[in-house]
Amino acid sequence: MSQQLYSAEQIADLLNLHVRTVRNYVREGRLKAVRIGKQYRIAREDFEAMTGSAGAWREQEPVRRQRWVEVSSIVEIDAISPQAANRISNGLVGAAKDPNREDQPLRVEAIYNQERGRLKVILTGSIATVVSFLRFLTVYLDE
Repeated sequence: MSQQLYSAEQIADLLNLHVRTVRNYVREGRLKAVRIGKQYRIAREDFEAMTGSAGAWREQEPVRRQRWVEVSSIVEIDAISPQAANRISNGLVGAAKDPNREDQPLRVEAIYNQERGRLKVILTGSIATVVSFLRFLTVYLDE
């Protein structure tokens, strides 16, 4: 019957210790290990013996990932007055912070260059949310 061996790095992860600490435990005799080449290997039973219980062994669960797609869009509007730029900026930021909105989070940055009369709007969020805010922006510009 073969037993599974674990590296010092894996044991360090399980115990939330630095790998040097685990190696020191092995050298001091606190943790039984087998040397294979230049590396230590620790049997599960020896790990459980050191920790004092079989319940201390925790198999690491695989990382569960959820796909997230984010898009950034930069819109530059030339020949716009400071008042209109302020109205558009406030409208977009206010709509993005609306707690009743059901779509994904959105970050909005608005920068107005008074010398050039240019408003730069940066939208970052999910594709659907950015698209809906671009439509929202076109309504403001058509007024």
